[in-house]
Amino acid sequence: MKRFQTALFAVLFLVGLAANGAQTRTTLLLDKEAAKPGETVLAGLQLRMSPNWHTYWHSPGEVGKPTKIDWKLPEGITAGPTQFPVPHKSTSLGLTSYDYSDEIVLLIELKIGVNTVPGDLELIGNVSWLECETDGSCVLGRSEVAAFLVVGGETKRSEDAPVIAAATRKLPTLKTDLVASAKWDGVATGDDRKILIAWQTDGTNADFYPNASDNFAVKAPTEVVSASDGKIVIRKTVTKFEGDWPAQLLGLLVKPEGDHSAGFEVNLPVDNGAASSPAVDAGTSANPAAFAGEKKSIVTWLLFAFIGGLILNIMPCVLPVIALKILGFVNQSKEEPARVRKLGIIYCIGVLASFVAMASVVIAVQSANKVASWGMQFQNPVFLVCMVTLVTLVALNLFGVFEVTLSSGALTSANSLATKEGPTGAFFNGVLATALATPCTAPFLAPALGFAFGQPPSIIILFFLTIGAGLAAPYLVLSFKPAWLKFLPKPGNWMVAFKTAMGFPMLAVAFWLLWVCTKIFGRDGALWIGMFLVCLSVATWVWGEFVQRGTRGRGLAMTISLIFLLGGYGYALERELEWRNPPVQTGDSGIVKSGRDGIEWHPWSTEAVAAARQKGQTVLVDFTADWCLTCKANKKTSIEIDGTKSKLKELNIIAMIGDNTADRPDIALELQKYGRAGVPLVLVYPKDPSKEPIVLPTLLTPGIVQDALDQAAK
Repeated sequence: MKRFQTALFAVLFLVGLAANGAQTRTTLLLDKEAAKPGETVLAGLQLRMSPNWHTYWHSPGEVGKPTKIDWKLPEGITAGPTQFPVPHKSTSLGLTSYDYSDEIVLLIELKIGVNTVPGDLELIGNVSWLECETDGSCVLGRSEVAAFLVVGGETKRSEDAPVIAAATRKLPTLKTDLVASAKWDGVATGDDRKILIAWQTDGTNADFYPNASDNFAVKAPTEVVSASDGKIVIRKTVTKFEGDWPAQLLGLLVKPEGDHSAGFEVNLPVDNGAASSPAVDAGTSANPAAFAGEKKSIVTWLLFAFIGGLILNIMPCVLPVIALKILGFVNQSKEEPARVRKLGIIYCIGVLASFVAMASVVIAVQSANKVASWGMQFQNPVFLVCMVTLVTLVALNLFGVFEVTLSSGALTSANSLATKEGPTGAFFNGVLATALATPCTAPFLAPALGFAFGQPPSIIILFFLTIGAGLAAPYLVLSFKPAWLKFLPKPGNWMVAFKTAMGFPMLAVAFWLLWVCTKIFGRDGALWIGMFLVCLSVATWVWGEFVQRGTRGRGLAMTISLIFLLGGYGYALERELEWRNPPVQTGDSGIVKSGRDGIEWHPWSTEAVAAARQKGQTVLVDFTADWCLTCKANKKTSIEIDGTKSKLKELNIIAMIGDNTADRPDIALELQKYGRAGVPLVLVYPKDPSKEPIVLPTLLTPGIVQDALDQAAK
């Protein structure tokens, strides 16, 4: 059948070559006519088809060819993938296609590098497309489109911006609360097999538009099996060309809405029918087999969240702040019990308020049909720069470079977050502990977050409050049990030395954050941030030595301090770095190694995993991030070690890395597919493509990793 359809299409195409020219007009639109280096411009390829003519979606169906753009862009400007609106489904001569008629706009993100030379730049694209008439005549169209963009010191919207904005509303969306499932409906009949797709949605009609695959096809006919109680079940037919039956279906769930259709991107794991399985969260590509305990009660998940919060207290991200808090308890041990309890409660309020704020961000992100993940703020350049600045200030204060006083203005506001002993200091100590806790994913916390991120807003807030309660619990207990403070050392001169010593782990955190910045700002970006921190350090030293502790020339010292502070900020961060709107660092898309004898890590993608498994290879996937210390610990102790490297080589296992340091929605989806709200996640895919991957625990040991590799290679 497939060969017949291909031959039929070839005949139609050859006939169409005799048609009188292309029936589609192409225009390149931009949402900005002027932009700054480091910004992103949204381009729109507008296709206007003559009546009765149509072009095709990226997965055209049984007949057709998608529109493609070959870019010729100035140095420093890169183009992202083409984004296609939700298509129409049409049938002609017995063949079904997914296409567009009248007028459509395809969208492309154009990223302007921070070092792009300013000027009037011409953006050129060579467009190729297939257009077909309803009677079956087809023409291969080609054209060159161009638009001019002024790159310089200002940003200016173009007159086409409303057209681009309207086009974005026609794109498929990603709903994290969209619930759907797929399972086989009976046994195969030759190369055909029925499949049922269930979707929790209002209405009485729905459809599934599949992404193209070389190994199978989802046939166009759709049968609505049932539509009641807010749930639609449809039946379709899958035709297998080669290999095994698919383990997942990628495409769009489509629902008619007025004069158009709304489409939602999904990655549906297919239940093989061996056991009944509840509907899964299609928006997050959840896999019921991916993590055990899916049917745990909410009380159990809350217990996991609380235990995970407790464990965060001993994670390396939080230890520097915990040391400060212990020092505070030593100071408080000589005070009135009522005051100790009060400060302990305020510290807990600071922790809980921070977790509520984080929950609000997660809810807002999900409401915008984007994917939220644990630690996602460390993908934000503004947050990173502010955090490394704050931690550096805290370290300098601990070293005694300057003191926190009520008259120290902005520096007081920053450093009182973690160093004052009063209620304000207690509150913001909790805030800082929470901020530094998010890069770490503790045992018990990972699966609890994975469950929480797929729940309604009220449940998300409840889970975040529970995690915060776990993080704050030890200090609340000590506050209400002052007798236990007697086990802590007595206050004395040793505390001065201890306070200074605590500056070093805080400084280590600052260096770690600076290293994390390289993924977003690049190596040159880390240089400019480092230069700003040096200027900041000089400014605080001058302030502390000659303003706070000096007796003469304080006005001159203030001026010098401000010159270093404002000069470093203006030159390093604003002029050279453009820290509030950095360019996207695409990185190296090839194989990377952590050292001369390190593992060869291939870039991860779902397509790369599928291709390797089709070749009969076992695949190890490490989802990680530079800001995740748990990830680094796993790599150091259990993955990048001689035993694991030998096992990979012996069993011919390919290693892939999914780097989530910067914002990667595809990785966020994959994490949630396996019940994780953030990294780390390590998967081992068996060489048998029909088998589910082995999901390793959050904290690894060499034995866990190597046993999984042996099991998967069988």
